[in-house]
Amino acid sequence: MWQEKDHQLYRAFRFSDFKEAFAFMTKVALVAEKMDHHPTWTNTYNQVDIHLSTHSAGNVVTAKDHALAQAIDKLYEPS
Repeated sequence: MWQEKDHQLYRAFRFSDFKEAFAFMTKVALVAEKMDHHPTWTNTYNQVDIHLSTHSAGNVVTAKDHALAQAIDKLYEPS
């Protein structure tokens, strides 16, 4: 579930291994590029942490962030 903290939307996604985590990141990257709205994220083995905020609006959460969060949720298939 997404949480709003420090003027960002945040969610951690867990997978069975690095390969699944990286495949998820690739799918997210394609959607983010299409939406022209890019996440701040990290990946450590089977976990992907995503932070969303709108840089052009002063690094606050906007409708663009909520839209990308919804699109990311549709891509998540936990194992």
